[in-house]
Amino acid sequence: MSDTDTGVKLLVTGALGRMGQAVIRCAAADADVTVVHQIDVGDSLLSVLPNCDAVVDFSFHAFTGELLRGCAELGKSIVIGTTGHTDDEVNAIRTAAQKVPVVFAPNFSVGVNTLFWLSQKASEILGDGFDIEVVEMHHRLKKDAPSGTAKRLAEILAESRGLTYNEHAQHGREGIVGERPHQEIGVHALRGGDVVGDHTVTFAGIGERVELTHKASSRDTFANGAIRAAKWLRGKPAGLYDMQDVLELK
Repeated sequence: MSDTDTGVKLLVTGALGRMGQAVIRCAAADADVTVVHQIDVGDSLLSVLPNCDAVVDFSFHAFTGELLRGCAELGKSIVIGTTGHTDDEVNAIRTAAQKVPVVFAPNFSVGVNTLFWLSQKASEILGDGFDIEVVEMHHRLKKDAPSGTAKRLAEILAESRGLTYNEHAQHGREGIVGERPHQEIGVHALRGGDVVGDHTVTFAGIGERVELTHKASSRDTFANGAIRAAKWLRGKPAGLYDMQDVLELK
């Protein structure tokens, strides 16, 4: 950007939450962006939306519909980091992306997106002789389970084997469940303390085991990734993107 360029003007939604606060803090240290507005529950979206270039959203999935409608009407780019969306809400995101550029990702960490890529490659190399289990842990206040990151990992792993998340993911086990089905992908959620986010993919074969792990110790990792996505969207055509696009991992 040139010296006369004011940079990307951001509206941060969910500004009072942990991630919203992290985005605001990290944006203050980035000369290429400016947070021009920050809103949370009860604040008016439409009164501030015209003044920004892009929205970074870490609010709540039920707010997504209102946000999409406003951004599509005014032509604003959107970075969606909120998780726990319903199928209808995801479809609404896809529809809005036909009008404006959207980065929709369960995790904005560079490391986690590298984990996505590595997990797919490992699954392809190891083959279906290795059982797959995904374990995630987050702080005690997290509302959705499994995490959006764990779900995306399981989706990527299912796709790598020609399976589907809805049919082959197994969320926890209890009682006499019998032998593990060959095509099952275990997904397990742990909650406690102030854990920012841990994710491990285990490939368990006969006589050997491969584990890929990412551990986040600061929310700034995710915040800086979301800001990077907002800057990357500048000048992009309408479409649905993710962090794999932003990081050119595809």
